[in-house]
Amino acid sequence: MILAAGYGTRLWPLTADRAKPAVPFLNQPLISYTLAYLRAFGIRSMIINLHYHPETVRRAVRQHAPPDVDIHFSYEPRVLGTGGALDRVRDRLANGPFIVVNGKIITEIDLRAVLDTHLERRALATLVLKPNTARERFSRVDVDATGRILGFGGFPTVQGERDEPPDADPPLLFTGIQILDPRIFAYIPRDRFSHTTSEAYPRAIQRGELLVAHITNEPWYELSTLSRYLETHLRFLRARGQSMIGGRGTIIDPGADVADSVLWERVRVERGARLHRCIVGDDVVIPSGTQWDRVAIVRAERCPSPERGEIIGDNLIVPIEPVTDCSLLVDSL
Repeated sequence: MILAAGYGTRLWPLTADRAKPAVPFLNQPLISYTLAYLRAFGIRSMIINLHYHPETVRRAVRQHAPPDVDIHFSYEPRVLGTGGALDRVRDRLANGPFIVVNGKIITEIDLRAVLDTHLERRALATLVLKPNTARERFSRVDVDATGRILGFGGFPTVQGERDEPPDADPPLLFTGIQILDPRIFAYIPRDRFSHTTSEAYPRAIQRGELLVAHITNEPWYELSTLSRYLETHLRFLRARGQSMIGGRGTIIDPGADVADSVLWERVRVERGARLHRCIVGDDVVIPSGTQWDRVAIVRAERCPSPERGEIIGDNLIVPIEPVTDCSLLVDSL
């Protein structure tokens, strides 16, 4: 199951007119990477839950799903949370262990190894965790020496401001990838909003069920914020020897200065304009002489009542906050 129903609030204004899994990464919708990732491990039957701008996810899936994959969409008229999303399709997931993955990540984590952990430990749930070496604001998952998950905590404190010794192991964060046994449905409420990490999992742990951690350092990128979205792009672009990327129909005047930036489709950058570390949405025109650094720019008409940012001409300008200021709750996965 691919979770794709969220509002994408922290990625706004890029999500003003599309769901987060439909936001492009290297000119392809994020969910296309999830589809290819799962198919690479032999998975041919997938469920995708929908709520916010569902048509944008459907379109992305139609255009990018591998041809031999069976897709079932589960539309939620009201968003149901991770637990509610699973409850809605429990009959389709009743026959054996199933994978749940977030639709907004890029990863190379070995799912076969995760399944081996799950089967060897005979776990109710196996969650893929990763050391949070930078101690960014990802919710902490508490694990004992045997790999048993004990609970879900708060955010790690900033390095240098914590009580633990300097050589303490970094906290563990949840990657949004997990394998569940159908027995989990005994702990998921029926017919209402719920989150697995705040209801089903704590209840199961309290009753002695085994939830285990599969801890990995394999590549994994989470793109829920403007800063993460930009920095992950730049990491991949630099590996290719590139400093920027433009989508279909984008035109950059030779006299413009564009670096470390992500431009979507049909963007026009006029002579003398300067863009550094910027994200530019579809159909935006950057006028001659304009200079921007570390901002997201979208057409203002696509955000009729912006809660932040500044409208200048036809464009809405939103600052990109530093990555360390961005938070991610486990439940949002």
